[in-house]
Amino acid sequence: MSVIETIIDIPAEHEKNVCGQFDSYLKKIERTLHVTMIGRDGALKIIGPEQMVQKAKSVFNNLIELSRRGNAITEQNVDYALSLSFSENDSQILEIDKDIICRTITGRPVKPKTLGQKQYVDQIRKKMIVFGIGPAGTGKTYLAMAMAIQAFKNGEVSRIILTRPAIEAGEKLGFLPGDLQSKIDPYLRPLYDALYQIMGAESYLHNAEKGLIEVAPLAYMRGRTLDNAYIILDEAQNTTPAQMKMFLTRIGFGSKVIVTGDQTQKDLPAGTVSGLDMASRILKRIDDIGFCHLTSSDVVRHPLVQKIVQAYDDYESKKKTGERKTKAIGGRKARYDD
Repeated sequence: MSVIETIIDIPAEHEKNVCGQFDSYLKKIERTLHVTMIGRDGALKIIGPEQMVQKAKSVFNNLIELSRRGNAITEQNVDYALSLSFSENDSQILEIDKDIICRTITGRPVKPKTLGQKQYVDQIRKKMIVFGIGPAGTGKTYLAMAMAIQAFKNGEVSRIILTRPAIEAGEKLGFLPGDLQSKIDPYLRPLYDALYQIMGAESYLHNAEKGLIEVAPLAYMRGRTLDNAYIILDEAQNTTPAQMKMFLTRIGFGSKVIVTGDQTQKDLPAGTVSGLDMASRILKRIDDIGFCHLTSSDVVRHPLVQKIVQAYDDYESKKKTGERKTKAIGGRKARYDD
């Protein structure tokens, strides 16, 4: 295998952003692609096998272009650019970056960061009901909130309704102090956090007072018909089949619904069927309902979260394989005993 070298110019204003602190991003690319990268005097020399040098060059050029567009390069950007370099989609990281949904109160653009997230956002634009299913950190709720707020600002809907089942996450909190709103607020805090970050606290409170933005537990949805609204059901894995059916039949004319959930993090009592699992089986063939399954490769939190999610997925996969083998052996033993 021939060893080659190539040189890339690094714009001085982007050098620190794309190389990382103490050249940490360069070292990650070196380890992953088995090349040598030497940065000196505004230029980067890449040495290694021809195929790997081309991949490294493509990854680095993509990072430079992301930086030129005003992005602060993170380890997640580097990891995802590297993963795409092993497929034919390495240039798609730049296409994904063009899709700006909205801007936060501080002016930071909100946009999909992975192919899975891009597919999720596109489905929300096209379908009336979208199920976003995937592990923690994949941006399911945050992107849904961004889409809802932008549609509200554009006048596409007249109100936003955010809801989630008020179920304790594996621990009993007892009786919470305060009035009814104070009791349910802790369960809805993640929704408030996203609202404040994207819309700003003042704008949210102003619209909430008018009844244009509503954050409420799922139990409050019964008996209502929700017209011309953007409705988000979060933590849907904690709904029962009856609750899910109740929620989906609230939808009126001009409304759009996003249902998000993580099938691996159920807080329902043992033996209870999840409404999200049942809906996934029952509704998957209806045309105007979209299902987007995000994976650990779509995690955009700290890189360690991606590793944790992957480790749990591997453990569950091995566990299921072991259970199938045990059942198979048990079946053969029973036949021998007969």
